[in-house]
Amino acid sequence: MIKNIKLLNKIAKVGTDKLDRELFNVGEDVEAPYGIMVRSANMLDMEFNPELRAIARAGAGVNNIPIDRCTEHGVVVFNTPGANANAVKELVICGLMLASRDVVGGVKWAGTLTEDVAKQVEKGKSKFAGVEVAGKTLGVIGLGAIGGMVANTAVHLRMSVVGCDPYLSVEAAWNLNHHVTKAAAYDDIYACADYITLHVPSTPQTKGMINKETIAKMKDGVRILNFSRADLVNAADLKEALESGKVAAYVTDFPTEEVINVKGVVAIPHLGASTEESEDNCAVMAAQELADYLTNGNVRNSVNFPAISMARSGDARICMLHKNVPAVLSSITTCFSEQGINIENMTNKSRGDVAYTILDITGEASEDSLDKLKAIDGVIRVRILK
Repeated sequence: MIKNIKLLNKIAKVGTDKLDRELFNVGEDVEAPYGIMVRSANMLDMEFNPELRAIARAGAGVNNIPIDRCTEHGVVVFNTPGANANAVKELVICGLMLASRDVVGGVKWAGTLTEDVAKQVEKGKSKFAGVEVAGKTLGVIGLGAIGGMVANTAVHLRMSVVGCDPYLSVEAAWNLNHHVTKAAAYDDIYACADYITLHVPSTPQTKGMINKETIAKMKDGVRILNFSRADLVNAADLKEALESGKVAAYVTDFPTEEVINVKGVVAIPHLGASTEESEDNCAVMAAQELADYLTNGNVRNSVNFPAISMARSGDARICMLHKNVPAVLSSITTCFSEQGINIENMTNKSRGDVAYTILDITGEASEDSLDKLKAIDGVIRVRILK
């Protein structure tokens, strides 16, 4: 059966071309989607049809998707971490320069000149003088795909780089330049950094992390870059620090009513991932994740279910999303045993309160067998793939 894939935004063709048209019907107008591809469209109040199995976000942030509701209904949500990392990294490096020199103010002023331009430039350019980044200390909060690339690039700009990430993965650590110093806590960065760049997600723990108290711990004249999320920074406290000179500059990719047109603020209109290459990379990764899950049951880069994959074997594959509670696995295997169905291969992973089990079986599971699996306490959704 051909499965409907609905596009809620324009998705790069190089990505949608990865969806086999013999298996998927892809378009903006399809009804009852089996899968959804989305970029920025707001899905928070969207009603889901019963057929929906997965959502692939062509980007990293998923604050436009109702994650808890998706989990409850057994809808796997994917994102594309790292696909836009280089694009964002390049803009952050641009932000370093914009925080150091009043390029924006100088360009605006130059645009007002009408006569004796060269003479006026020489006379007035001192108003826009700044500092160099070489020899300064950059504090990187969050050393994931983007933060790690920023840290490595800053080393080559002859900056001293100090990074902190309580959740640093082994892979991310291996990718860091050996000249990047690891800080034990954010306070260590606040105390030493001339520049601070934020690369953490917006969570209850990180919202407002840059505020009056944390700014007070920073060096006078610190320059702050925020290319992650607007709500990481308390706008009122930031403006007060800019007015006093405690913060020399704030560069953000997330303009809000509170910070636009504020002296010392450079507000970029969310251009971090806005490159042709980034959009292509995100679209390709999202399509591949979606196709692999819908056809093989494998999960890569899900934000609400565990990563799990298994090579296909047997006659059919049973995919079960369920609660991470005792006795579910034993109930599953007992159900197959009672039906005389052999489990050829099986894998299970959990993530917090939820888990996912893939079973390859010999023979064919009857509707009665599937109904019994669905009836197991804690089971959220059952799929059979042939």
